[in-house]
Amino acid sequence: MAPDPWFSTYDSTCQIAQEIAEKIQQRNQYERKGEKTTKLTVTIRALLQNLKEKIALLKDLLLRAVSTHQITQLEGDRRQNLLDDLVTRERLLLASFKNEGAEPDLIRSSLMSEEAKRGAPNPWLFEEPEETRGLGFDEIRQQQQKIIQEQDAGLDALSSIISRQKQMGQEIGNELDEQNEIIDDLANLVENTDEKLRTETRRVNMVDRKSTSCGKRQLNLSVCLRGLMVWEIV
Repeated sequence: MAPDPWFSTYDSTCQIAQEIAEKIQQRNQYERKGEKTTKLTVTIRALLQNLKEKIALLKDLLLRAVSTHQITQLEGDRRQNLLDDLVTRERLLLASFKNEGAEPDLIRSSLMSEEAKRGAPNPWLFEEPEETRGLGFDEIRQQQQKIIQEQDAGLDALSSIISRQKQMGQEIGNELDEQNEIIDDLANLVENTDEKLRTETRRVNMVDRKSTSCGKRQLNLSVCLRGLMVWEIV
């Protein structure tokens, strides 16, 4: 399996930083002895420029790996911490080169102590998470792709659920509209029926009044006829 280009670049960058520290210490020794340091100064300046370019390349590789999900967020944070440490070393070396900072032997010992803390030159062995322990770069990338696929599947399922709920809401809204139309029709029917009932009630009352009036007239006529018959007998 091919080595991870980020860590290959990181290791070479650390070596350059250590070499710069050694060259600066050597230059300072020459200056104390009154010897010429022109050649060393040119070499250190070139190494500092190389260190700057390497750090820029590490930043670009890390950004690309994170944006394309080639590494986990945890691994990205860990690499960013290593990169920040390199940037700090670069500033210290530049200040020491200009005789404005710590002595280069202190910087060099700091570089070596950082390597000793890791216990191995391979940064993969530093705080290796359980889920990636013992896995190669390709296996980790496959694991990340599997996680992304599972997340995409979960998002698709959530989208499907939301779509069904939206469809159910539209169907319920349509059914409510139909029920409201039925209620409106029933209200109109009840109102029409009530109006017809009032009309028929008025007609019945009129017929009843007419019937009562006719009954009284018939009674009066009967009384008159009886009176005439009594008169004729007498």
